[in-house]
Amino acid sequence: MKLSDQQLAQFDREGLLLLPDLFSLQEIEVMRARLPKLFAEDNPANIREKKSKEVRTAMGLHLRDEVFSKLVRHPRLLEPAMQILDPPLYVQQVKVNVKAAFCGEPWHWHYDFATHRYEDGVPKPLALNLHVFLDEVTEFNGPLYFIPGSHKAKTPSATLDTVSTSYPLWVVRPETVTSLAKNRGIVSATGRAGTGLIFGDVMLHASPSNISPFDRRIFSLIVNPVSNALTRHQRPDHNHHRDLSPITPIDDGCLLN
Repeated sequence: MKLSDQQLAQFDREGLLLLPDLFSLQEIEVMRARLPKLFAEDNPANIREKKSKEVRTAMGLHLRDEVFSKLVRHPRLLEPAMQILDPPLYVQQVKVNVKAAFCGEPWHWHYDFATHRYEDGVPKPLALNLHVFLDEVTEFNGPLYFIPGSHKAKTPSATLDTVSTSYPLWVVRPETVTSLAKNRGIVSATGRAGTGLIFGDVMLHASPSNISPFDRRIFSLIVNPVSNALTRHQRPDHNHHRDLSPITPIDDGCLLN
């Protein structure tokens, strides 16, 4: 699957791109069916919410399950990534981020490169986040918020927050978010299950708590050029994988075979 020139221009301009119906509901059901078993595992790669202890993010899924092993090599994800980045690419991180109904806690304003730089020693903000909505994402169940065009602003400073939630996060100061949002606005990424979403490493984003009765689960694959790989190994492998083997697309029908 190739992105059009118009889509590439939109991604360059806004810093994010929504791809409705990227995966069929039949394919989404195959993915969703694997989650209960994975979430039930007593595994340090399953990070749980601070209060409810529901899964907040389940990581390293391509090493734990054959469906997600296929998904990280799916052409509908990798071919657009290879248009945007210079291959070869490696799998940097694989996870499902969860906002469980009534108890999903927020992700505060941040950009991913702060973590990749300060924790992992990644040289440049080239990594790309490739999402697939596993549930319908609405205004009510904790969608991602973005400040469009924030990837073109001066990269803001960030500080490590180890208190607010169960997942340590390099967050951006409220006054910085306010300044950027006043000039650029805020958008939410919503859509049906099967929607794809692409955004880059310095895109400012967040998501609110989920107090609705509807779960919100989003698959996330982060890919990075091998030439831009991590230089520090202080975090566990599930946070930033150390296998730099180049990934290539497999058959488009792999999830249903």
